[in-house]
Amino acid sequence: MQLKSAWKVLLLGLVALQHLELAAGSRILAAFFFPGKSHFMMTNAMVRELVKRGHEVTFLTPFSLAKENLGDNYKEILIPQYDFWPTLLKMTQAKSVLAMTNVSTLTFIRMCYVMGLESTEFAFEQPEVLNLIDAKDKVDKYDLLLAEQFFNEGALFLGHLYQIPIVTIATFGFANYLSPLVGVMTPWSHVPHGWKPYTPHMSLLERIDSVYTCALEDIVRTIWHYPQQDALLQKHFAHKFDSVPSIKQLERNISAFLLNTYMPLEAPRPVSFNMIQVGGLHIQKPKALPADMQKFLDESKHGVIYFSLGSQVRSADLPPEKLKIFLDVFGSLKQRILWKFEDEKLPNLPANVMVKSWMPQNDILAHPNVKVFIAHGGLFGTQEAVYHGVPVLGMPVYADQYLNIKKGQAAGFALGVDYRTVTEQELRHSLTELLENPKYMDNMKRASKIFRNRPLDAMDEAMFWIDYVIEHRGAPHLVSPGLDLPWYKFYLLDIIGLALAAILLPILGLLLFCRKRKSSAVKSAKTKVKRN
Repeated sequence: MQLKSAWKVLLLGLVALQHLELAAGSRILAAFFFPGKSHFMMTNAMVRELVKRGHEVTFLTPFSLAKENLGDNYKEILIPQYDFWPTLLKMTQAKSVLAMTNVSTLTFIRMCYVMGLESTEFAFEQPEVLNLIDAKDKVDKYDLLLAEQFFNEGALFLGHLYQIPIVTIATFGFANYLSPLVGVMTPWSHVPHGWKPYTPHMSLLERIDSVYTCALEDIVRTIWHYPQQDALLQKHFAHKFDSVPSIKQLERNISAFLLNTYMPLEAPRPVSFNMIQVGGLHIQKPKALPADMQKFLDESKHGVIYFSLGSQVRSADLPPEKLKIFLDVFGSLKQRILWKFEDEKLPNLPANVMVKSWMPQNDILAHPNVKVFIAHGGLFGTQEAVYHGVPVLGMPVYADQYLNIKKGQAAGFALGVDYRTVTEQELRHSLTELLENPKYMDNMKRASKIFRNRPLDAMDEAMFWIDYVIEHRGAPHLVSPGLDLPWYKFYLLDIIGLALAAILLPILGLLLFCRKRKSSAVKSAKTKVKRN
């Protein structure tokens, strides 16, 4: 086994060296408009690695990496952050992120499309972005555009202006609306909508709900979102350029999609050659923990429970009666608890609980004494838990968090509770089950082995395909010919129409013939009666 591992490491090293040579001199424009902090865990990790491997990266971003001193190959174009909270609160009537639990899936979808449109327009109003668009020396300036596959399709206009291929990053993993962008048909029969808490084994009612949501999103995207994004491009650039392409035409220039997912967190589904699964590439080798935290973890004889609701959901926003439930349960446990809590002066704190306003999550989950992760079920945190083999107690709030926890429950490495209704008895029972029933740890270790077992590590996979697209000048051979078909041909409606015509026309002809024969017979009978 050691010899096999050594050969694998040597092979990966040779692959990395080969593509480091290919990368030399490659110039990449990375443009990200939407200021979701969790999204940048993935994009920032990729930018760092691209620079490290010899690419020259120009990063258009609302979150600066300047303090990291990435070197001469890194150039940053810092734009202001679009404030999406007013729109979010207005459309959902939520007073905090926690209140998003009560928002319906359809409202959340509509909100994302509105925020995508607003953030795109906001970006096009910034001088830094306009300087890129108005630059005179666009020819051979860059070799590739790296953009986010979210709801900011207008950003693809930069790829058109600089005449370069595009690789997009889907930080949420798969989405059913990607199907028409890559030329495959997603079977809604067993692939639920990404923001529905359903497994591939859906009941009839679940399938009805999922199909309805998928179909409605497709309709909204077609009749509202694309026309709005097209109008936005026309508004800002029609007076500057002879012609402005449509969003559909811009999407046709996407060479590859880097998807933040991987087995077993995603069930098998149809994919195209250019859909590359790189889930977990943000996970880095664990670093040393702060001294007090390291000591707290090392000296925990009975293990540690790590509690964090991510970067957007605040534990401090939990209702006082729910905070009391957590504190009472934690104080009764023999395990220690590390709690990411925004107010470090939390009163009535039990002796076995440590709170910090910020915690290095990946480094904590890598510690062998961490036995359970209480989380909101975000995709990045779920991937880190699976990678490090830590069972999860999920408290989902919105979007794909319900689905992620549902998948964990189906795989047997997670349990879920609703923070709005959780009781002291339910919380204690769930934690005790995860801590003392070995099946959850066994199932998580199995999932972790699957998640880690890949031909290439996630970051190497992403770097390979970026290099590949650059080397093959957009790699048009990766793109499905189905994208050149009109929608009625793509969905075989012309063939179905001909088949129906071939079946129905003879039947219709036979019916007409029989009707005519019957009419002739009746007429003949009437004539005979008159004669008699």
